[in-house]
Amino acid sequence: MGFRNVMIMGDVALSLKNCCLCVKGESVVSIPVEDIDTVLIENRQSTISTALLSALAQAGAALFVCDEKHMPSAVLQPFHRHSRQSEVMHAQLAATRPTQKQLWQQIVIAKIENQAKCLALQSLAAEAAHLRSVAKSVRSGDEGNAEAVAAAYYFPRLFEKGFTRGKEEDARNAALNYGYSILRGCIARSLALYGFLPAFGLHHRSGLNQFNLADDVIEPFRPLVDLFVVRTVETPDEEFTPALRRQLFNLINYEIEVNRKTYGVSYAIELTVQSLSAALVQGAKEIQLPALQELCQHSYE
Repeated sequence: MGFRNVMIMGDVALSLKNCCLCVKGESVVSIPVEDIDTVLIENRQSTISTALLSALAQAGAALFVCDEKHMPSAVLQPFHRHSRQSEVMHAQLAATRPTQKQLWQQIVIAKIENQAKCLALQSLAAEAAHLRSVAKSVRSGDEGNAEAVAAAYYFPRLFEKGFTRGKEEDARNAALNYGYSILRGCIARSLALYGFLPAFGLHHRSGLNQFNLADDVIEPFRPLVDLFVVRTVETPDEEFTPALRRQLFNLINYEIEVNRKTYGVSYAIELTVQSLSAALVQGAKEIQLPALQELCQHSYE
């Protein structure tokens, strides 16, 4: 898997030349395909060759395209690239309901703990302590719906009283949705790489959702986007600028902790998916989930 993330905002032609992504506009830029982790195409006038699409898929890169509102609307992901695809699929489909509920419990606890850390990093110590107590109450399968209880408490404290996730005209919601979409696509890509069927989730089960499992795995990663947005988007009517979208796309290069070690978000996603595979195929009891830390760009050696 690569390490470079490419955002296309101009009217350009994308093609494959000498194993490189070739970007042809007013000038020509070439990037080795093997170095690419993700590509996001914002400009709807841009064109891309099928040879490049195939090369990106073979390299395990995720390709996002955006709608007229500049929101990620689709992702191209690799298909059948894992050497033990059948084993992982069968293990995923054969997972018992108690196993699914226990794994979902771990995910919800990690999410609420990261929401608490987000509040703590915003100097909201008492509010953070309350969420940590909610995290301790999560039961198998989150039967008490602690996730929803935590969310109802968390967002109005993180932003302000009266803030809701349902207000589409609020620039902060647009930024949150954009950041979540990028993480969701990267997670779906990693699930496909490791042989999972992303449509079959542990908790999310919508028959209209092709990425139910990605919507499970994303939950503890969301507070990273929350922390960035609360520090970057100051007012509900702030303009959703190209610069802001670039910053949100770049969050996959930020640092997050897994098993007390610091990694870039993109690799942390891979570690979480690896551990999910171990849980379902080998019967491991715990999955490795991210722990939020102070915002910091990850440096690749």
